[in-house]
Amino acid sequence: MSEDASRRPFEIGIFTFGELSREANGAFGDPRARLEQILEWARFADEAGLDVFGVGEHHRPDFAVSSPQMVLAAAARETERIRLTSTVTVLSSADPVRLFEEWATLDLLSAGRAEITAGRGAYVESFPLFGQELGRYDEYFEDRLGLLLELRENNPVTWTGTTREPLDDAGIWPRPIQEQLPVWIAVGGTPESAFRAGHLGLPMYLAILGAPARFRGLATLHREAAARAGHPEPQLGVTSHFHAGDTSQSARDTFFPHYAAYFAENMPRSGRLDRETLDAWAGPGGALFAGSPAEIVDKILWEHEMLGHSRFLAQVGLGGLDQRETLRSIELLATEVVPEVRAALRTPAAVSG
Repeated sequence: MSEDASRRPFEIGIFTFGELSREANGAFGDPRARLEQILEWARFADEAGLDVFGVGEHHRPDFAVSSPQMVLAAAARETERIRLTSTVTVLSSADPVRLFEEWATLDLLSAGRAEITAGRGAYVESFPLFGQELGRYDEYFEDRLGLLLELRENNPVTWTGTTREPLDDAGIWPRPIQEQLPVWIAVGGTPESAFRAGHLGLPMYLAILGAPARFRGLATLHREAAARAGHPEPQLGVTSHFHAGDTSQSARDTFFPHYAAYFAENMPRSGRLDRETLDAWAGPGGALFAGSPAEIVDKILWEHEMLGHSRFLAQVGLGGLDQRETLRSIELLATEVVPEVRAALRTPAAVSG
């Protein structure tokens, strides 16, 4: 890690995909109620002093959010300082011109707090929905990422690619408040994606769902690719499933039935999640953040020493967890975890948007 990178504030935030849990009759929950809960999380996180709030994109009946920019625009009007990001935007099946216009509008509405996190998409339901060929999965992402980066650098834009019509001296409006709209790349575990992000000098998220140690190589590859391309060391973030309680036992007791339900709904091929497995994942060396504030602080610092990241995003409210419990978890993250992590790393608070 470079000296400049070591001076970065360590940012901590929350995110959600807006998943809908099944009710007793087997139907999914009310998306309107879920969206109201999500907006309350954004307000609460902002008031508590967290740095980042994110929402993801899915096009399925078990998720309430298909348009992160719409939800974040609503959150922008109810928050003051927290940064607003997608987690993620499926760039492969989006029109980069329209996407940039929408995110520039969000940046204006939020007084300069918008970020895009671009991903290829772990789920592929958006491809047939928007009339795209799944066999061109990689081509769509590379082509449209190139256009998105061109749009933020230049206006008007002249561009030719392979997945949409060319642009000839086209003006793209409105322009964002930020001089350069932040674009992060979300990486699930492929070296090629980590190399691409580093080579382009773009910040990167690692979704830590397996053993955290196996992501060390991707973090190193990201930094080395940036250095070889002549870029300053780009920011690295990690995302993890999360629930904090006053004690480790109470956190896991509360979280287990909800996380088991979430696991069964979203990862059915992995089988049933039992309590012993959850406790192992939440223990030292595991990827799951479910425990007391002190335990969570230790795990963040352990991962930071291994990966060198400067942003941690906690996925909250999983499996239909009660709203009161989710808000308490966010509160513990902001009031007990954040100060201890920053003190241990001797980093300042992040500058608000």
